[in-house]
Amino acid sequence: MARNDLQGTLDLLVLKTLSQMGELHGYGIVLHIQRASEELLTVEEGSLYPALHRMEMSGWIRSEWKVTDTNRKAKYYRLTLAGQKELRKAEESFEQLVQGIRAILRYA
Repeated sequence: MARNDLQGTLDLLVLKTLSQMGELHGYGIVLHIQRASEELLTVEEGSLYPALHRMEMSGWIRSEWKVTDTNRKAKYYRLTLAGQKELRKAEESFEQLVQGIRAILRYA
C-alpha cells in the first residue's frame, strides 16, 4: 500500500491548504491548518519547512520570495499541476488508511 503512513498526512494537509487558500507563506499554512482543524492540529515549523522543501523538490509546489502585509520578506508557496495530482492521490490514500483504522476499531 503506497503512501498510507502518517508522514504523508502532513503532505496532504499542506497540499490541501494550498489548494483551498492559494498562495501562502509557511506561517500562513500553519495558521490555516490550526484554524481549519478547530485547533485540534498543530504543525511545528521543524516539520513544516523540511516538508515544504521536499515537496518543492518533488515539483508539487513552487515558491517565490515576496513581502508580507507586515513588510517582512517571506517565501510564498503555491500548488503546481503535479501537486494537484499528488493531492488527489494523497486524499485517496488517506481515505484507505481511515477505512483500515475503522475496520480495526470495529473488530472485536
